[in-house]
Amino acid sequence: MFYRSERLFLRPAFPEDSRELFHAICDAGVVSMLAAPPWPYRRADAEAFCARDVDPRSPRFLITLPGEKGAPIVGSVGLHGHRERLELGYWIARDHWGRGYASEAGRGALAVARMLGHKRVLSGHFVDNPASRRVLRKLGFRETGEVRPTECRARGGELVLARRYALDFAEAEEHAAARGDRIRAM
Repeated sequence: MFYRSERLFLRPAFPEDSRELFHAICDAGVVSMLAAPPWPYRRADAEAFCARDVDPRSPRFLITLPGEKGAPIVGSVGLHGHRERLELGYWIARDHWGRGYASEAGRGALAVARMLGHKRVLSGHFVDNPASRRVLRKLGFRETGEVRPTECRARGGELVLARRYALDFAEAEEHAAARGDRIRAM
């Protein structure tokens, strides 16, 4: 599955992407804000990520930035889990922070989730990651009130507090309608 936003192209990972993916994510400051990847992140981890089977109902994408010299990988966004516990996750390479790519890619992934018939998506962030909180709020997620310890492999398996969020598409539409807004692509 593919998705084109205003500036980004979201596409599946292919085995030949592993080298570029490795260089994009191999940053302790990025990986330490994610629950699943280990640190140090190795080339074999990138190869495994690119070779993994993907459930078509919960796709994951590489975030690429099309331009005159190709389309470099700037991060990843995806959905994982199942219908009742579908989760949005994402990361952006440090060289591309602060440009709105996480929000734009997140909107794209949520548009795909909605197109696939999902009604609700969950997400979260470690409490020491305020940038991710801002992204989730821009995407329309609401805090659930839950803060729970979550294992972070990159921090040696340490349990890190994570704030939880949910986005109900019908509720988001109602709030937008009440404000007189139109929901774009979500």
